[in-house]
Amino acid sequence: MSAHAQQANHDTTSEVTAMRVLIALSISHLLNDAIQAVVPSIYPLLKTEFTLSFTQIGLITLIFQCTASLLQPMVGSYTDRRPMPFSLPVGMTLTLGGLIMLALAPSYTVILISAVFIGAGSSIFHPEASRLARLASGGKHGFAQSLFQVGGNFGSALGPLLAAAIVMTRGQIYVLWFALLALIGIGMLTWIGRWYQEKLAHQKRTHRTTPAAVASPLPRNRIILALSVLALLIFSKYIYLVSLTSYYTFYLIGKFGLSAPQAQLYLFLFLFAVAAGTIIGGPIGDRYGRKKVIWVSILGTAPFTLFLPAMGLMGTAVLSIIIGIILASASDILT
Repeated sequence: MSAHAQQANHDTTSEVTAMRVLIALSISHLLNDAIQAVVPSIYPLLKTEFTLSFTQIGLITLIFQCTASLLQPMVGSYTDRRPMPFSLPVGMTLTLGGLIMLALAPSYTVILISAVFIGAGSSIFHPEASRLARLASGGKHGFAQSLFQVGGNFGSALGPLLAAAIVMTRGQIYVLWFALLALIGIGMLTWIGRWYQEKLAHQKRTHRTTPAAVASPLPRNRIILALSVLALLIFSKYIYLVSLTSYYTFYLIGKFGLSAPQAQLYLFLFLFAVAAGTIIGGPIGDRYGRKKVIWVSILGTAPFTLFLPAMGLMGTAVLSIIIGIILASASDILT
């Protein structure tokens, strides 16, 4: 075989492996976010079992979101300087520990600690997994990021459905079944870590370095203003999303007399709409302009939200689907 043919065969093999890595990352993202969705999905069960107030439920959400989100920049900053190929399975192992604690929690304090572990696992997963998706993209960054994001969004939608089927009708201890998802994730992420380790070693042997950043043509003050506005928009979006995700089931149970498992099905519809909105928003942004989609995704939910309390059960379901699609339409653009 000629050197040219050998190189072509090697390139084809590398592309196939990279695609497998991308698919594995998307599935791992699905598993991670499905597990993350379990925490708010079982709030009605926890409220009943431990006689919690809505303030205590909100504190669980606050601690969970702080560890799951606010730690991500610190983790990303550290791994930018010191890549850690096996940090992904380590993060999923933390999530596994949190699930076990949540399933066996005898008190509210242990629930809070389990939320910290599950959130910390997510904060370790996301920055490095997103970097790996770009590394395995072969230059198709948009496709790789979309595939990665879709896995996470569908995982978030599946979480409440699985919680309703497995946990809500049986009890807190059945959270342990989600440990199987974490174990599958650990296995997949360990394989991905080995690929990443080999990739880093290859880059080191060939002395490849990251290209120098290109200076922005925009003034520094304008960049700071744009990033500040963008951060504010994202902040407001996620306050809305987390609030609705945390208390939507309680609203349905209180206003329409639904059982907790029935309310979980409506939460699934909302989160499925969020996943669909992520997919739909990208092409719309390409056609009509990304800035317009961002503003519509933030402000466009307001009129539907104002009508929500006046609607019946079917109208509430329809409006929540519309809200989910609009709210998530800029997710792929913002990430």
